[in-house]
Amino acid sequence: MPNRVLFELRTSRTWGRPRLARELHNFCRSRGWSSPGESNIEKQIYRLETGRVRRPDDFYASLLAEFFQRSPIELFGPSEPTSGAGSTFRIRSHKFVPLYVGAEAVAQLQRRHAVDEADDDWLTCERVHDLDLAGARALCWQFGVIMFHVVEDLEPESIASVAVWRRITYEENMQRAAQVLRDSGLEVLGDPYVLSAYWVDDVPLDGQQHSSALRLLCVPRVLVSRHEQGTPEEKLARASVVEQAFLRDGFDHPDICEFGVRAIATGYASWSGVVYSPLAPEQCLAERELIACELSVQAAWAYTDYIRRVVEAGEDPDVPPEYGWRYLRGIRSRLTTERPQETSQHRAMREAIVQTSGLLRRLDQAIDTLRDCDRR
Repeated sequence: MPNRVLFELRTSRTWGRPRLARELHNFCRSRGWSSPGESNIEKQIYRLETGRVRRPDDFYASLLAEFFQRSPIELFGPSEPTSGAGSTFRIRSHKFVPLYVGAEAVAQLQRRHAVDEADDDWLTCERVHDLDLAGARALCWQFGVIMFHVVEDLEPESIASVAVWRRITYEENMQRAAQVLRDSGLEVLGDPYVLSAYWVDDVPLDGQQHSSALRLLCVPRVLVSRHEQGTPEEKLARASVVEQAFLRDGFDHPDICEFGVRAIATGYASWSGVVYSPLAPEQCLAERELIACELSVQAAWAYTDYIRRVVEAGEDPDVPPEYGWRYLRGIRSRLTTERPQETSQHRAMREAIVQTSGLLRRLDQAIDTLRDCDRR
């Protein structure tokens, strides 16, 4: 596995390997260290960058760390995987791509396509069987939202690789989803977006690094700048350096809301997404419960966001009376009020997801707006 971090540090200075070897040789002499010689240093740089040597001996590890002002773990990763752990993460990625098209458009879609009621959502929705987005299932809500649910199994070597993959695929997912609807004769009326939930089966880290990795996965955008230029490989190299620094020093974020129960499961929710890592499968939440919550929250979010968009354009929203403010009041109750037999884990998950999504504030604004429209 090539060492992208070391390669990026060298090429960012526009140096070739001979120049870096010369600089390291002179650095040794300035510190009073015995240098192996420029030719030997250059050979070691080649072995490290190409992955022929994953981790150098203590001398080269200290030399490169001192020279680049990076820790050895930033440059070469952990010394050894933890006992019994693999070298990769095992994650199931759930992407939710909701698009608002209007209640009339959904009714037309239901007449043209084969649909049946879905059983994993808190709000009534139907699955559209012949609306395809790379194998993703398509769901529709009668108040005007169509959502693609994309499930992908990942085995990344780092959170940085997930962050880069996420940044690249989000744009592709939104464009393809909108195109699928346009090909079906539907107009997308709201702003498309993607939200992810990660079901994490394995993390090859222990202790503080384990929890820091899950928090990073909850807000992976901190590793990759929205405006960062360069190839995916260059972005990954930079993101890897940032990730190793966070794993070393610990990572937290004010937007992260924790849910879960110690020794049973770890859960985090944020504006960027949701992460859930089961520890006791028989006692923790089921994956379908997490997905059902997100489906409802994102469908309601897309609907209220359309209303916000119309209001900010200086117009009154035009929605069918059956999906007016009373209907949204019912959605707010369904998403924010406890059920008689709801478990404490389920309640914590629901409250964390609704709170970090900002949906409650949007529902209140949409209800007030539609009520005002009714009074006129």
